[in-house]
Amino acid sequence: MSEMSAMNRKIIQNLAETFSRQIKHFNRTEMECLIRLFNGLLGDQSDRRAANGLDRGKFRNILHKTFGMTDDMIMDRVFHAFDKDNDSYVNVKEWTEGLSVFLRGTLDEKIKYCFDVYDLNGDGHISREEMFHMLKNSLIRQPTEEDPDEGIKDLVEIALKKMDHDHDGRLSFTDFEKAVREEDLLLEAFGTCLPDAKVYIANSELNTFVNYFQLRY
Repeated sequence: MSEMSAMNRKIIQNLAETFSRQIKHFNRTEMECLIRLFNGLLGDQSDRRAANGLDRGKFRNILHKTFGMTDDMIMDRVFHAFDKDNDSYVNVKEWTEGLSVFLRGTLDEKIKYCFDVYDLNGDGHISREEMFHMLKNSLIRQPTEEDPDEGIKDLVEIALKKMDHDHDGRLSFTDFEKAVREEDLLLEAFGTCLPDAKVYIANSELNTFVNYFQLRY
C-alpha cells in the first residue's frame, strides 16, 4: 500500500486525540504511536483487505512472532476478543482497545478478557468440553503416554473442583472471577492468552515496543 493511501498525519493525530479520551491506559502520544504502528502493519495486506483492518492471518502472525503464542485455538480466540464487531477484521479502534487490556489491563479487565477467550461458543460458560479442548491443545504430550486424554480429563476435573463454586459442572463468569481473585495464577488456567510479564509496556518503553514491531514487520 502506497504512502498516499495510508492514513495521513492529521488523521492519525485526530484519531489519537479521540481514542485517548475513550480508551484507558494510553495517553495521546502513545495512542498515536499505536495507530502509526497499525497503519504500518496494514502495508503487508492488499488494498482491499487493508481497508477493513488486520485480517485473521496477519493478526495471528503478530501474536506468534511478537508474543510467542503457538496455540491455534487460543490465537483464534484472542483474535475474536479483539474483533468486537465480528467482521473478521481488527480495525484501528479495536486494535487500540484490545492492546489497552492485553498490555496494560487491570485485573478486572484481564479476568473478563480471559473468560471471553476461554468461552469458546460464547454461551457465558466454560464447559467441560471446552476445558478439555483447550488443555489438549496447550499441553505438551509425552510420547510414552498410553492415553494422554485421560490425563487431560483428570486436569479438567481438578480445575472444576478448584473453580466451580456453584457445583454445576461448568464455570460461569462468577465462578471464574472468584477463583482468580483467590489465586491469580488461575487467570490463564486453560492456555496462554496474555503476554509474558516481560512484554508489559511501561510508558517510557512504548516507542521501543513500536520500533521492535517495525523491525519485525
